[in-house]
Amino acid sequence: MRIPYDTAIFKGRVEGLERCIMGTAKNHTDALMRGRTVALAATLAILFLAVIKLVAGYLFDSRILIVDAIHSGVDVLAVFASWFGLWLASRKKSQRFPYGLYKGETFVTLVIGVFITWAGIENLIEGYVKFFHVAPPHNFPLLPVLVSVVSIVAAYFIARKEKEIGMAINSQALLANATESFLDIGTSLAVMMGILLTYARVSYVEGSVIILIALLIIKLGMKNAWSSILVLMDASLDPKLQKEIEEMIHKVKGVKDVYEIRIRQSGPFKMVECELATNPSTPVYQAHELADRIENLIKNSYKQIDSVFVHVEPSKKDTLSAIIPVEEVNGLNSRVHDHFGRAPYFIILRLDEDKVEIEDFYYNEFIKEKDSIHVAIEVIKAVIKHNLDIVFTPKIGEIAFYMLKDNFVDIYKAEEGLTVRQIIEKYQNKEIDKITEPHPAEESETRKQKTDTNRGT
Repeated sequence: MRIPYDTAIFKGRVEGLERCIMGTAKNHTDALMRGRTVALAATLAILFLAVIKLVAGYLFDSRILIVDAIHSGVDVLAVFASWFGLWLASRKKSQRFPYGLYKGETFVTLVIGVFITWAGIENLIEGYVKFFHVAPPHNFPLLPVLVSVVSIVAAYFIARKEKEIGMAINSQALLANATESFLDIGTSLAVMMGILLTYARVSYVEGSVIILIALLIIKLGMKNAWSSILVLMDASLDPKLQKEIEEMIHKVKGVKDVYEIRIRQSGPFKMVECELATNPSTPVYQAHELADRIENLIKNSYKQIDSVFVHVEPSKKDTLSAIIPVEEVNGLNSRVHDHFGRAPYFIILRLDEDKVEIEDFYYNEFIKEKDSIHVAIEVIKAVIKHNLDIVFTPKIGEIAFYMLKDNFVDIYKAEEGLTVRQIIEKYQNKEIDKITEPHPAEESETRKQKTDTNRGT
């Protein structure tokens, strides 16, 4: 009996799936914890830089450094918002929020974008005011220059760590802040040059530097805000990943067609929905196994994917692929051979509702092998690439039978000696029954071979 065997496999796969889901959830929690730690550390570091810039700016009456301090203050709010968003995303799923709070991180990224844009506009106005103003002479601004150098070094290390963790956990907020931190390197260089040139009483320098910083800030802020809006509206943002997943699913045996792949971003993770087709006669438990196999395949291939929903439907193909063992090559008048694996030839057909087309004849190159029991297996391996839907045969062995069933192929009983044309007419008239178990004689022969093999080992 195969029922207990199938039940054990199904139970084992379910338990394996549960372990996989638990492991994935733990990995996501650990990733979010790493992101929160980095975001909090970056918040404290940038806050410290903002304070010393502000103090040095007021002590030396450097408007450029004060504006840069304000810019850093906005960064503090932005990075703190990232930490808060990651904290929301790491909260456990609940009955009220069954999909988690991942989009809280996306919403916070939107807030970050608005804050950055607002700060850029404020600095742009300040830069315009200072554009025609030449600063009075001062002592050499040693402390502001040193603060700018420290800011450059700190911004580099902060940006590198934010980018590293952001890419590892696919956090859009951390990646946005990493981009801003890298921009801070250039900004701090411009600030340092502006301080030195202002000290040299070069006209328009102070206002120009402030305007340049402001324009860069506005561009970054608008980019972050727009990308967050697209994510919150479930826009399709990763067509490359969508195509990769579709190609991956097509390679899974049992999948007859892929109707649709939908991907939506939810905070640092992605949610995938797949709609695919399999053989209409596939049992429910086997369709569930197929869905589980695809879910595990996608999750294990892409760490940024949090959940996968697979909807399996009966195939709606208008054209079916069929194979029949025959005695000779005589078109549709070829006569059916009495055994699948020992037939000298196979005819491969394309079946439509109103017509039958011969796709190919396949010569059984394995028939002369001494081990005739496994001939059918070799034939199936060779012809399965035709994406078979149906096999017509008078009888078939156990291993070949289950191999075809595992590949979601229906097996119909064909009468020996009838022509291919007659078999197809009977099938279209629903006068042919399915083969639901392998041929008993072949089954016994296979078991005998297994026993002999075990004794030999």
